[in-house]
Amino acid sequence: MNAYLRNYRGARSRSRGVTLMELLTVVMILGILAAVAVPSYRRYVLRSQRTEARVALLQLQTAEEKFYLQNNAYTDKVTVSSTAPSPGLGLLGVTETLKYDIAVTTLGAGGQSYTATASPHAGGGQTDDAECGSYTINERGTRGVTGTKTPEFCWK
Repeated sequence: MNAYLRNYRGARSRSRGVTLMELLTVVMILGILAAVAVPSYRRYVLRSQRTEARVALLQLQTAEEKFYLQNNAYTDKVTVSSTAPSPGLGLLGVTETLKYDIAVTTLGAGGQSYTATASPHAGGGQTDDAECGSYTINERGTRGVTGTKTPEFCWK
């Protein structure tokens, strides 16, 4: 009986806890999963936040067309201005969650054309987006990007 208790206690004490090798294996597997998941998640977040730039530029395009109908010229003032001849579009100079800065450049004599740009805001997180970078649109609706991908890819 005494030998039985000794063997039982010995087997029981060996089965407690986990070994260092088991712990290192689990940590290594978690590290591999994190190394795969984090960059994939980051790409997903960048891709989802691109919508903000597209929406802002389409709203700006609509505001520019309204401004053109009233003033027979486009404006380069995105925000509200106090000057009487060209009061501006009344939009924010950045997107809602501060991911992109919005700017407009008028071209041609008398402001008869423009190019609107949504460029990644410093500290907004989108500066890492090498695929699409900055978005542009002009008075004819021509869309562009400064990244490595095509405008068709980025504007879809």
